Amino acid sequence: MNETYAVEFENVSKQFGKVVANNDISFGIKKGEILSLLGENGSGKTTLMNMLSGIYYPDCGRIRVNGADVLIRSPKDAFDLGIGMIHQHFKLINVFTAAENIVLGLKEHGKFDIKKAVLKIKEICDKYGFEVDPYQKVYNMTVSQKQTLEIVKVLYRGANILILDEPTAVLTPQETERLFNVMQNMKKDGKSIIIITHKLHEVLAVSDRVAILRKGEYVAVVNTNDATELSLTEMMVGKKVSLDIKRSEPVNPTARIVVKNLTCKDSDGMTVLDNISFTANSGEILGIAGIAGSGQKELLESIAGLQIAEEGSSIEYYDPGSGKLEQLIGKNPKQIKDYGIALSFVPEDRLGMGLVGSMGMAENMMVRSYAEGRNFFTERKNPRKLALKIKKDLDVITPNINTPVRKLSGGNVQKVLVGREISASPTVLMTAYAVRGLDINTSYTIYNLLNKQKQNGAAVIYVGEDLDVLLELCDRILVLCSGNLSGILDGRTATKEEVGLMMTNSQNGGEQG
Repeated sequence: MNETYAVEFENVSKQFGKVVANNDISFGIKKGEILSLLGENGSGKTTLMNMLSGIYYPDCGRIRVNGADVLIRSPKDAFDLGIGMIHQHFKLINVFTAAENIVLGLKEHGKFDIKKAVLKIKEICDKYGFEVDPYQKVYNMTVSQKQTLEIVKVLYRGANILILDEPTAVLTPQETERLFNVMQNMKKDGKSIIIITHKLHEVLAVSDRVAILRKGEYVAVVNTNDATELSLTEMMVGKKVSLDIKRSEPVNPTARIVVKNLTCKDSDGMTVLDNISFTANSGEILGIAGIAGSGQKELLESIAGLQIAEEGSSIEYYDPGSGKLEQLIGKNPKQIKDYGIALSFVPEDRLGMGLVGSMGMAENMMVRSYAEGRNFFTERKNPRKLALKIKKDLDVITPNINTPVRKLSGGNVQKVLVGREISASPTVLMTAYAVRGLDINTSYTIYNLLNKQKQNGAAVIYVGEDLDVLLELCDRILVLCSGNLSGILDGRTATKEEVGLMMTNSQNGGEQG
């Protein structure tokens, strides 16, 4: 028993039916350190942290906190032990203020004093370098402000051990740097911080040590100073890998999608896209960068026929064979297909829009066949072959291809969806966060598949949240800020700082249109 450890896992295992999520895991998190938790999809990272935060209970093994054996049967037990988890999807009440969200559910003797709570919130912010307005409503906050609020909320409740799940997924480089500065301040104060992330350059930049899991089993804990992106990846996958995005030059790029003056409003009449104009060319990858909620979703859905555009908007498709021009505004997805337009779309909402959760892989392949007019009940051979190919090529972890996809991990659901859409050999391929939740090895497989589509002459539109990837993968990068076009940059010459500034409208630049 080592008093320098805040948390120790000893022979911890967790099984769901026949699936072993964690098998005999043993390692510790030191007091006053930042530890990154790495592993491929299905390696058991989230399950292990869910046991520490009280969402799951181990089948066997022991968890020690500050040297003492503990039973963590609920999130309340975890909070009582000073453990707080900041999930990727925030758990906040939009109509409440920051202060109201922080104190929600806490019990105090006598009448609750909100002014006293505000003073304590300000003390926490001053101590660690947070910027929180206690009286600001959540619905007026940026993604970065919401994340900050979640961290302050667990600190207010006494957390000394913090678990951050993909904390930089939707942050700009400038916001990421601020978060890392705050994490260093918390570390200096003796807090123990565990981050689950797929961004290896950030792991190397901020953490002291890295714990690696592979297929539910513990591999190693290494000092970050002794590691490289390549060495960490090889430990995760158990073999030598290549981390090169092979970006080829566009070959004879010609206009495939031409967007002019695109304006869209939401159900409340608020403008979410304002007069957007650009061209997506065949044989190139056009990246879309922007803080979450800047109009990326509406932009892709407009092209796919899923979003109503305002009068005066235009989205023209140029057929690669005939050169014929088709106006997509006013057409639904079925009408777009009926015009012979080979358009594939990987939406952000995997199970809501992309796949049918109650169906297996094979049946989800058949959904596309059915939509293309083939017999849903008799055309089973090709969908099964495609499902098996995707399972093999993208290493989809599933008991079998008939297991309902809603039972798969988020990363494996994403593999099924991306694999299906790419298999259709589209002339236009649009992806919204195609590698979100995917491990580094599978992510690079997807990048290479997108490059292959580009080389085949498709116009690829890639919405991404990792600016390093956007700069390595894309030929041009369109930057959105609050529904407006900040500019379009050359992916080969742009810098991460330049894109980050344009995402926050601190600077405009690049070609327009």
